[in-house]
Amino acid sequence: MIANNIFRAIGDFFTNVAFAPYDWIRNDVDNWWLQNAFSWVLALITMSYFVYWMLQLNKFKKEGNQ
Repeated sequence: MIANNIFRAIGDFFTNVAFAPYDWIRNDVDNWWLQNAFSWVLALITMSYFVYWMLQLNKFKKEGNQ
């Protein structure tokens, strides 16, 4: 029963607290560009870190450190 309550608490936290800004954006913002801006920012950050990681891997491969 305790484990069940822990998982319910985690689900309640993500449903009511962590994703509340997304619910606000979805319901109150009518502009499609603003609704998707956060996703684009996260995608750009992810792509930039991926490019940095690939450049570092290439650098270490050229130096002979594997």
